[in-house]
Amino acid sequence: MAASSFTRMRIGLLGTGNVARALAHRWRAAGHDVLLGSRHPEERKDIGLPVAGLGETAAHADVLVNATPGNVSVELLRSIGAQALDGMLLIDVGVGLTDDYTELSHPNSSLAEHIQEAFPRTRVVKTLCTMDSTAMIAPDDLEGPSTVFLSGDDAGAKRTTGRLLTDLGWAPSAQLDIGGIVTARGQEHFALLFMGIAGGLGAHTFNIKVVTRPAVA
Repeated sequence: MAASSFTRMRIGLLGTGNVARALAHRWRAAGHDVLLGSRHPEERKDIGLPVAGLGETAAHADVLVNATPGNVSVELLRSIGAQALDGMLLIDVGVGLTDDYTELSHPNSSLAEHIQEAFPRTRVVKTLCTMDSTAMIAPDDLEGPSTVFLSGDDAGAKRTTGRLLTDLGWAPSAQLDIGGIVTARGQEHFALLFMGIAGGLGAHTFNIKVVTRPAVA
């Protein structure tokens, strides 16, 4: 994995599931200070990573990562409060699915758009939601290069997110900025195709690569 490309950051990860734990371990290995946030931190002391309450995690962080189930994320963020999120870079990796995992919770929009609408002063960037947690933190373990997408309205927030992606192993050439936060719906809606591909492969660790026609001389 590439060495950390910028100053050590305090990263607060909301959630304690597979995605949050995988990202936390990888960023900590890159030299960042990580803290996981839980509604019940006293019940999550056995995961091998520091855990605190949601508000404490937000107060600690330079960057917040939403790794909570997408159908509860906005409510959870509201419990932290808009003031705590004011000006914060929030990297959203969640996808909202119905309880049976067959349909999107936001079929005509995206979780990231709902977060941005609810917290207009928070700098929301969508990324990493088109793959499983194993691929997120070890892109070089896949058979060949692949693509990670970024959506968001704040150019500076996307640059910082890109540096943090580099610390996960994603070279700048693998990162594709696809536009404003409205484009997050394309990333999230890929979840339906992801599940179809996983069923066809019989495996969940894979990714896609954007390929283009060669340049004409």
